[in-house]
Amino acid sequence: MPVKSVLTTLLLAAVSLLPARAQLALQAVPVQLQNNLSFTLQIPRGHDLSVAAQGLERPRFFARAPDGRLFVTDLHNREDNSRGRVLLLDGWDEAQHRFARVLPFMENLRNPNQIVFHTANGKSYLYVAETHQLTMFDYVPGSLQPTGPGKVIARFPAYGLSYKYGGWHLTRSLTIHDNKLYVSIGSSCNACREKEAFRACIVQMNLDGSGAQLYATGLRNAVGLHWVGSTLWATNMGRDGLGPDDPQDVLTTIRPRGYYGWPYFYQQRQRIKADEYFEDSARTALPSVERPGLCGFAAHSAPLGLCYLRQYADTLLDRHLLVALHGSTTVSRQRGNEVVLITGRDTYVPVLTGFLQGNTEAQRYGRPCDVLQWNARTLLISDDKNGVIYCLWKK
Repeated sequence: MPVKSVLTTLLLAAVSLLPARAQLALQAVPVQLQNNLSFTLQIPRGHDLSVAAQGLERPRFFARAPDGRLFVTDLHNREDNSRGRVLLLDGWDEAQHRFARVLPFMENLRNPNQIVFHTANGKSYLYVAETHQLTMFDYVPGSLQPTGPGKVIARFPAYGLSYKYGGWHLTRSLTIHDNKLYVSIGSSCNACREKEAFRACIVQMNLDGSGAQLYATGLRNAVGLHWVGSTLWATNMGRDGLGPDDPQDVLTTIRPRGYYGWPYFYQQRQRIKADEYFEDSARTALPSVERPGLCGFAAHSAPLGLCYLRQYADTLLDRHLLVALHGSTTVSRQRGNEVVLITGRDTYVPVLTGFLQGNTEAQRYGRPCDVLQWNARTLLISDDKNGVIYCLWKK
């Protein structure tokens, strides 16, 4: 068997896949929000759904602190990209499946998409990724605000083309593995030849920000990063402008020094295809494109956060990857707006769905961003459209 085939088999062995015929039986549950919105969602049978927190603005990614507390980033709104926050979800009530309060931990940040914690030699640290920089803070367990101004350990390109909000891809995603930081930096454009090395890539660096180097390239916008064992998984969004069904958005494993195609190639139905706008360039000497990723989503589904379930109470969900599909900005495309479970190559089934109930933005009741396994029976999902944290739990 070829080496790449062996590696792919080993990677996929870490993730269980449902038989193609298996489907999750769903049931309807009513949702009532404090802003007078009332609608119905679909969840797996044997589960229930509650509103764990609401009244947030644009909650994005979760992060569990060393002291067990839960934080979530909040991007404020699209009119002002300098008022982002890091929020503390405090006072978890297991009986009610909700948080007692939401407290501001940090404010006046530029698009703080993701934070991550790390503990070493008895000290804990908080890393905050903004569009333009990565800042490291000392973290004191139980604190209600940072204990100091922090230290900027990396800077990122912060401009973009034709997007008044500050760039085509202005979020930075973070993860830590084996004492290395990994930062995803999206492209400055839809499809172009970048002039800077640290664009459309994942950067690896030391925990103090030193030694930054390219870890993977050709990733137009890899917003979701998640380690399963020693394998890094990422969600990546394909380019716009090639039609309603091309190219697919992708869930893929990331190999060190791997090249994932953008802008010259894209993935479509388990094939790597040359982008017609870059065909001349594609014929020149370019790095070999990695194999197609495990799952291609419908174009413009916008996959963001992902989570691998470990020792979850429902065996149909346990040891599977869940992905939050944020949904197309063009509602009429009817793409995404749900949390799905990966069942195989290019196949997935809904786990939390029903947010999109028509062809207008007024009929879109949520845009899932991140999914987190809170405990053995509980999942948390962020919705950055209506400012809600949902709790899905196994009865």
